[in-house]
Amino acid sequence: MIKAALAGLRTDAIWLLSRDMSKSDSQTSQAHAAPLALHLESVDPAWIDYNGHMNLAYYMLAFDHATDAFFDYIGLGVSYLEGNNCSTFALEAHMTYERELVAGDPMRFETQLLDHDAKRLHYMHAMYHAEEGYLASTNELISLHVDMTQRRSSPMPRSVIERLDQVAAAHRALPRPPQAGRVISLGR
Repeated sequence: MIKAALAGLRTDAIWLLSRDMSKSDSQTSQAHAAPLALHLESVDPAWIDYNGHMNLAYYMLAFDHATDAFFDYIGLGVSYLEGNNCSTFALEAHMTYERELVAGDPMRFETQLLDHDAKRLHYMHAMYHAEEGYLASTNELISLHVDMTQRRSSPMPRSVIERLDQVAAAHRALPRPPQAGRVISLGR
């Protein structure tokens, strides 16, 4: 059913599932889901590699779409950039691959805010097969708030920090994902 609903939808049309909070009710106190479920997408057949599954580069692209939805939600989306000439840059990203996805598979993303300060956000996305429910991949990121005029880090506005504080309060009760903070090694 979800696969049928996603068939034929353009990726950017899926973003209508989230809304840009930067101009509306970003200062009002409200309940936030824990974790946030803001993005749905399906595996584009062009993303399939010679192994017959989604190529690793497109996992990052799909996670970037989930990041865009998250940033819209917290008030740091495209309209924030256009109105404030500030944005975010990724400082670090780490991905894990749990199970394969193939052409047409529907994906559901959940986002957990792990930490934040005046300039940085630490968050994690989990990508699930939207019909079968299994975890396919995770993406842990640290992003930095940047003044685009100077192209230097700068503090986020109070309204965004307040929204992040609200999301963090809702996410504090969640267990830390086992993939968070992992170091890559062979485990010897």
